[in-house]
Amino acid sequence: MTHVKRFQGIPMSKSMRGLCKEEDYAFLGTSEKMTREGTEGAGDVEDDRRDKKDERVHRRLQREQQEKEKLRDIEESKQKKEQQWRTHVAELSSSQEKTLQDRLARLRKFREFERKVLEEESATEDGGACLTVNQPLTRM
Repeated sequence: MTHVKRFQGIPMSKSMRGLCKEEDYAFLGTSEKMTREGTEGAGDVEDDRRDKKDERVHRRLQREQQEKEKLRDIEESKQKKEQQWRTHVAELSSSQEKTLQDRLARLRKFREFERKVLEEESATEDGGACLTVNQPLTRM
């Protein structure tokens, strides 16, 4: 009779209850358990879906962060290479300028030497050869 107390909440007529056996009630009880487990299982499925969604979001955020880091590294590399190139160009231009200044100084020394030699030669040959000394120098 415990089955009668247990399943009093099920709407049935008195005559129907008498006809039903305990096995029927047991079946109804198992179906209730199944529906309870099904709703609990649905909750588990919902939790799994939520977990998977959270995991996908987390992976997407990680990919975005890695992409940002990669872009930042590329940008830093570009800036470093550009700075190295500027330094290289500055060094080349300064070395070329120094080379040109050295050549100019040597050329001036050579012209002074040449002028002295021509003056000495003209002084020994002629006293009025000052014009002839200036003429070859202006041609150079």
